[in-house]
Amino acid sequence: MSQQQPRREQGDQAADPIKYGDVFAVSGELGEKAVKPEDAAMMQSVETTALGKMQKSGPAAAMQSAANVNVSAGLVQPGDVTDVAAREGVTVTGTAVPGANIITESVAGQVVGQYIQPTGGGGGQPQGAATTGGGGGGGSRGSTREITIGEALEAAGQTIPGKPVDQCDAAAIQAAEIRATGSNVITPGGVAATAQSAAAYNESMIKDEDKVKLGDVLSGATKVLPADKAATRQDAEGVVGAELRNKHDMSTTPGGVAASVTVAARMNERSQQQS
Repeated sequence: MSQQQPRREQGDQAADPIKYGDVFAVSGELGEKAVKPEDAAMMQSVETTALGKMQKSGPAAAMQSAANVNVSAGLVQPGDVTDVAAREGVTVTGTAVPGANIITESVAGQVVGQYIQPTGGGGGQPQGAATTGGGGGGGSRGSTREITIGEALEAAGQTIPGKPVDQCDAAAIQAAEIRATGSNVITPGGVAATAQSAAAYNESMIKDEDKVKLGDVLSGATKVLPADKAATRQDAEGVVGAELRNKHDMSTTPGGVAASVTVAARMNERSQQQS
């Protein structure tokens, strides 16, 4: 996932610090917090630990750039740390799929970056996973075949397992199941039906901790689907469209269902071109 550059004009810097919501697609408490130097240092540390080096144009670099601007403007001090980042930590994790690792970087539980790291082989063991407050890496799959839609769904469940299921997720999961099975009939008790029930249930809940999470619905998706297939660009477009139709901001969830199916489709295309 490509990183946005801080959306702040030079003349505005003295009035308002660059916040996480200006740089990343995050919301809630984190989105309103200023990016601070120690936040960037934490992300640099975990990127280096997990991946061997800080990623060019990655989340750590974007955070460092924003923090530098905030320090230069006198809006934060060197050594400052954002409370929510310090409390909930920053993480870099790897989810292994055939031929690649899906690297996901998060701050306070919200995804700030996701990208593909080819392994050059069949199943790939993530190079590493690191955290200042939690998280872990995915396991490897010893297979040279293409990534299926079911595997992409499972990857989404592993990437943001604690996200409450909403109607956008349910629509994307339904589109994915239809693509995987080749049937417009939703399987009773299947992953799409479960997601729809979860989304309806969650609408009646006020607290997030009481809601059904994406990880609960998508765990074992490959076993629940009555049929499965390798993800294609057309599948990804269908799933993305279903998710976007149900979102007011017209953007897919970082690390979510549409994003994971898109990653799978791109990896499959790359594999076909190299074979």
